[in-house]
Amino acid sequence: MSLRILCVGAHPDDVEIGMGGTVASLVQKGHELLLLDLTNGEPTPFGSPEIRARESQESAAVLGARRKTLSMPNRFLEDTIDNRKTIAAEIRAFRPDYVFAPYFDDAHPDHIAASALVDAARFYAKLTKSDISGDPFFPKRVIYYYPVHLRLRIQPSFLNDISATISTKAGAIRCYHSQFEAAGKADLVERFLDENRYWGFQAGCAAAEPFFQKEIPAFSWPEGYI
Repeated sequence: MSLRILCVGAHPDDVEIGMGGTVASLVQKGHELLLLDLTNGEPTPFGSPEIRARESQESAAVLGARRKTLSMPNRFLEDTIDNRKTIAAEIRAFRPDYVFAPYFDDAHPDHIAASALVDAARFYAKLTKSDISGDPFFPKRVIYYYPVHLRLRIQPSFLNDISATISTKAGAIRCYHSQFEAAGKADLVERFLDENRYWGFQAGCAAAEPFFQKEIPAFSWPEGYI
């Protein structure tokens, strides 16, 4: 069964850094993925709206996903009623089975706001008698990925094996030349991948991405168990 999966990021590259391998894996399995950036990520020292738009579309193409970028303000993203309604309308339009959002504990205020916005928008999307466009809809779960700026000792709810797609993830991240190569931060990409290798070691595979759920996940053991 093909699923619709919405991956929300505060900025272009958040989804790729936190769960790019999982996105690629899900696409390869036949699921429909939409990457939704709340801001265009600008201003940054070596970027521009035009550059970031091109890089983000190139990155989405590497992963095999569609991408949409909204016009909320970078650096000043807030959990407002209007922003909740905007995301709720996107949820109603795409009607995803699952929604991925940034982890809610972070040094970056935009990531914190994005996480809160997704939680609220999921609830708003199901409301009847509202002025939000589209028919009411309620995704099954919100799952949180880790694009964090804090060195957290996290306790993931589960790890997803990305051994077969870690190279695709690397290629997607490297599309953001303005944020890494041009900024003198090319080594960051390898550090992201090292973290995935660490989680893979914990799980007994080559590479993995960690995820958190507030609602307890369940599955039919042992299918899919490593």
